[in-house]
Amino acid sequence: MIAAETPSLTPAAIKAAIRARALALGFDAAGFAAPALLPQAKREFAEYLERGLHGDMGWLAASAERRADPAALWPQARTAVVVGRNYGPADDPMAALGDRGRGTISVYARGQDYHRLIGKRLKELGRFIHETFAAEVKVFVDTAPLMEKPLAASAGVGWQGKHTNLVSRRFGSWLFLGEVLTTLALDPDGGGEDHCGSCQACLDICPTRAFLGPYRIDARRCISYLTIEHKGHIAPEFRAAMGNRIYGCDDCLAVCPWNKFAEPGHDAELLPHAELTGPKLAELARLDDAGFRAMFSGTAIKRTGRDRFVRNVLIALGNSGDATAARLIEGLLADSSPLVRAMAVWALSRLLPAGDFASLRGRHRDGESDDSVRAEWDRDGVSATK
Repeated sequence: MIAAETPSLTPAAIKAAIRARALALGFDAAGFAAPALLPQAKREFAEYLERGLHGDMGWLAASAERRADPAALWPQARTAVVVGRNYGPADDPMAALGDRGRGTISVYARGQDYHRLIGKRLKELGRFIHETFAAEVKVFVDTAPLMEKPLAASAGVGWQGKHTNLVSRRFGSWLFLGEVLTTLALDPDGGGEDHCGSCQACLDICPTRAFLGPYRIDARRCISYLTIEHKGHIAPEFRAAMGNRIYGCDDCLAVCPWNKFAEPGHDAELLPHAELTGPKLAELARLDDAGFRAMFSGTAIKRTGRDRFVRNVLIALGNSGDATAARLIEGLLADSSPLVRAMAVWALSRLLPAGDFASLRGRHRDGESDDSVRAEWDRDGVSATK
């Protein structure tokens, strides 16, 4: 243990010791920043909320004051230690988009829930700082109103790319982030320089045109938001563009040229589960609540709940072009969830000939009690095989 009162223990030496400990714990990057957001980040966040671009994510607005000022979370904090863990995929995450009978799940969610794994190591790092330097600490892994991407950029871990996510010259788009706030007063490392240049591949690839421009996103149009955060019915204008993306979307991350320097993640605890890499849509559509909980226990997917997840699966089935799935989907017209029933109607309208769909409508529409589901029955011009 290093004694904090040792005369030779300079702030630079303390930083070096913390960084070394972070790397020894399995983190791939570590940086230091002041626990404050730059004025530009504050202005952009305020505008984002004012325009309602956050959609259903009311918790962003509810905690806006604390998010705009990390010191409001803990006034005694003097330094933010920001760490990153590489979770780069071994294969092209967009390759699965061509297999329409299977679902595409965002890379970050294919293994165990990173919050617990990163949190455990962050606590060890916090304990090291507390015991070694007699400093107070607080640990965060996307569990508090802390804007971690601007902090990571200020700490030199990377920069916020035009897709608004963090980009690293060494790890591309694939870093899990965590933070330790501490009472130690340490010099910041300095912000990461923006290396996006004139490239806008991430903006051009977006299937739903969610970007208002470089560094500006409308979450309400983002497939990650729609499939994970959005609790209601997904607007018809986005459904075809979703393809077979059933949980999240990696398109804007995957096309970033800086990924060519990235190495696949090597953490065994974060490796993708085989059953979450291209799962069959027909099998997922059959999941009841118990089956959903069993399949996704310990993963980030579990928090969406079965109904929202099956909603996404049915949209993917509707986009699959596989008419043989119609019988399975028809069975979900009696599901207890209006979200599921509505998307079952939409999927059938895409897969069945117009006459067959009209026959189903005659048998089911009038007995439907939910207005949103009846609206799907009444929607014109959606049949893929008319």
